[in-house]
Amino acid sequence: MYHYASITGRKIRLALIGCGRIASNHFGAIESHPDHLELVDVCDVDASALDAAVARTQATGHQSLTRLLETTTADLVILTTPSGLHPDQAIQVAQSGRHVITEKPMATRWHDGVRMVKACDDANVRLFVVKQNRRNATLQLLKHAVEQGRFGKIYSVAMNVFWTRPQAYYDSASWRGTWEFDGGAFMNQASHYIDLLDWMVGPVESVMAYTATLARDIEVEDSGVAAVRWRSGAMGTVNVTMLTYPKNMEGSITILGEKGTVRIGGVAVNEIQHWEFADTRPEDAEIGNSSYQTTSVYGLGHPLYYRNVIETLRGEAEPETDGRQGLKTLELLIAMYLSARDGRRVALPLDY
Repeated sequence: MYHYASITGRKIRLALIGCGRIASNHFGAIESHPDHLELVDVCDVDASALDAAVARTQATGHQSLTRLLETTTADLVILTTPSGLHPDQAIQVAQSGRHVITEKPMATRWHDGVRMVKACDDANVRLFVVKQNRRNATLQLLKHAVEQGRFGKIYSVAMNVFWTRPQAYYDSASWRGTWEFDGGAFMNQASHYIDLLDWMVGPVESVMAYTATLARDIEVEDSGVAAVRWRSGAMGTVNVTMLTYPKNMEGSITILGEKGTVRIGGVAVNEIQHWEFADTRPEDAEIGNSSYQTTSVYGLGHPLYYRNVIETLRGEAEPETDGRQGLKTLELLIAMYLSARDGRRVALPLDY
């Protein structure tokens, strides 16, 4: 059992590395907790992105993680850099004695994810993996229904991510669409949905997958499908594409069970479109209020995610998604890629 010193009596100090597309969501989440969080340092190798971040946050700017770690007073460092950079950066931060938050996916290779968890264990620091979609009100209601056994035996699950990423998106940065730094439609864009396979439904027994690069000029897949079998006996499908015309259309999960049927859809699991169970419970009245409008596939969960980080570092809670939780999602992703590459069913767990 690991014992972590609690941070109490002051604000938790943060540094953020990587001031690109997703960083603004983190800035907004941090700003929503002004009594508890203080962003003291930001870092990016792109001078214009760094200048914009400094102007917004008034934090001290750095162009090198190494130099930032030499001077920062941060308790925790947030990694919003390209995915392939997360492992070495997380290990460097952990070895400096600071906690780590890493955006999804935590790594693009299985052994790198394992290295991250080990390094944070060895340094006795926390490793948080961002899974903000878990905090969406729609998915919280579904999670509670599963935990309460309202579905009875779950028979079938369907997951769809029908979004679009034009060639200009991949061309906007040299790391996008690469195996080493980004990953494809499964690993990057759909990783929050892959996360739901284990978190929502339970341990996966095996997967079979196809991937393809049908239209974009990139190394990785722009589309993929997978068949999933859970240890419970449930079966399901994952259908992902970044080629939907002309814009993002759907991010959904449908669960069919012995005593219940639920579909959560919208552009990013933000609408409860069907909710029917054999029993009736008080929380059913919340269904209409839980759906929300969103202009972003990121959802509204980052501020709630940071609330758990605050409570964890104060010693008041356990992390909802730590490094080991992150490994469960990475394991599923790697299994899908191995299946697609080798043309075979891949059983879980993978060999460590």
